[in-house]
Amino acid sequence: MTSHPSYRQSIEGSLSTKIGDAGLSPDRLTQWLTLLTPRFKALEEAAQTDSFAHFRILKDTADIEETRAAYDKLAAGAETIVILGTGGSSLGGQALAQVGGWGIPGDNGNAAAKLPELRFCDNLDSRSFTRGLASLDIPKTRFIAISKSGTTGETLSQVLTAFKFIEDQGHGALIPQIFLGVTEPTKPGVANGLRELFSARGIPLLAHPTDIGGRYSVFSVVGLLPALVRGLDVAAFRAGALDVVKQLSTATMPEDHPAAVGAALSIGLAKDLGVTNSVLMPYSDRLERFSAWYVQLWAESLGKNGEGTTPIGTLGPVDQHSQLQLFMDGPATHLMTVVRVAEAEDADRGLTIPAELAAEAGAPYLAGKSIGDLVAAQQKAIVDALTKANRPVRTIDVPRLDERAIGALMMHFFIETILAGDLLGVDPFDQPAVELAKILTRQYLAA
Repeated sequence: MTSHPSYRQSIEGSLSTKIGDAGLSPDRLTQWLTLLTPRFKALEEAAQTDSFAHFRILKDTADIEETRAAYDKLAAGAETIVILGTGGSSLGGQALAQVGGWGIPGDNGNAAAKLPELRFCDNLDSRSFTRGLASLDIPKTRFIAISKSGTTGETLSQVLTAFKFIEDQGHGALIPQIFLGVTEPTKPGVANGLRELFSARGIPLLAHPTDIGGRYSVFSVVGLLPALVRGLDVAAFRAGALDVVKQLSTATMPEDHPAAVGAALSIGLAKDLGVTNSVLMPYSDRLERFSAWYVQLWAESLGKNGEGTTPIGTLGPVDQHSQLQLFMDGPATHLMTVVRVAEAEDADRGLTIPAELAAEAGAPYLAGKSIGDLVAAQQKAIVDALTKANRPVRTIDVPRLDERAIGALMMHFFIETILAGDLLGVDPFDQPAVELAKILTRQYLAA
C-alpha cells in the first residue's frame, strides 16, 4: 500500500504473493523500481528546484487571476459556453469539468447559482457541428478556442466555420466580444494561425505555456477555464497536484512514491508477463472523462518505437456488463486499475430502498440498501473476483472526490507516465506519428 492524502494505492492484487504466477514477484518489482532510480532522482531534484515547468506551474497564482478576469469578462451575460479544441486541448478540461457535474444529467455540482451550459466541441463532424451552431442563441453564447500551436486543423476549421455562421446570422460585430483564444505567445519565424486570426479582430488571447505539451496542460489555463465555467476551486485543484509533487520531493527511493510504484508495476507486468493492456475502471460518473483523458496521456506518451501498452478506458459499474467478461476470462493481458470513490456526503449514497419494494421486485438483498451501498459492494466484489481469477488488479481509493483529489490523481498519472517512458526507453513528451498524420492530411486537402 502506497498512500497520499487524497488517495491510497494498493498493488497487492498484482503480485505473485496474491495471484501466483500471473502476478509480478516482489523481487522483480524491486528490480524494476531500481531501474527507475536515476530518472526518479532527476524528477525529485526538479521538484525541489522548480526546474520542471509541469511542476512549477502548480505554484503560480498570477495566471489564475489573469484567467479568472478574462473568463469573468467573457462570461458576462452568457447562457452557453462552447470550447473549441481537440485532444489535449479538451480532454483534461472535460475530466476536470465533470468533477463539477458537467455531462451528467441533473448534476449541477456544488455551485450555488445556475451555471452556463458548457459544450465541448472536440471531435470534428460536420453534421453535429453545423447543427450545434444552429441551436445556439449567438448573442448569449461565448466561444473559447484552444490550440497550443495555433495551427491545429480541426480547431481552425471550427473557428472559421463559426465566424462564417455568426456573420451570416448578422452578428459579425459581436465576434470580438464573444470569443477568447488560448495559444502560444508569438515566436519569431513561427506561424500561428489562431493568434493571427484573433489578433486581427481584437479578440482577447491567453497564453498557452510553451514548455508544456497539450496532453500535460490540464494544470494550465487549458484546464482552468473549463473548471471556472463549472464553478470549481482551481487553487484547490493545483494544491492537490502539488501535494503529489511534494511527496516526490521528500521521497527517498522510487518505492516511496505511489506513481513510481505504478510505473514499475505496469511496465514490469508488460515486459515480464505479457500484460500489455492497461484498463482504468473508475466507479463514478464524475470520472468517466478522466478515463478518456488517461487513455490519451498513456497512449500518446508511450506508444513509440514498437513500445508501449494499450490503455483502455472503462466505467464501473456499467462496463461490468460489457467488458468484464473479457478481462476476467479472455487473454491474460490486462492490468486492471480500479478507482473506488467513497463519498463523504450521505445524501450522495441515494435513497434507502424499502423492504416491501425490494421483495416485490424479487430482490430482497436490496432491502434497506441504497444505490451507493450497491456500488460500494460492487467495487469490493470486482477486485475480489479478479484476484480469484488470477488477473492482476490494483486499487486506488479516493475518500472524497473533489478538486484536490482530481488534481492529485492527474499528477499521479503524469508522473507514472513519465517514469514508465523511462523504463521503455521512449520520450513521453513527443508524438512523431501524430505529426506525420497531420502533414498527410494537409497534403490530401491540397490535392
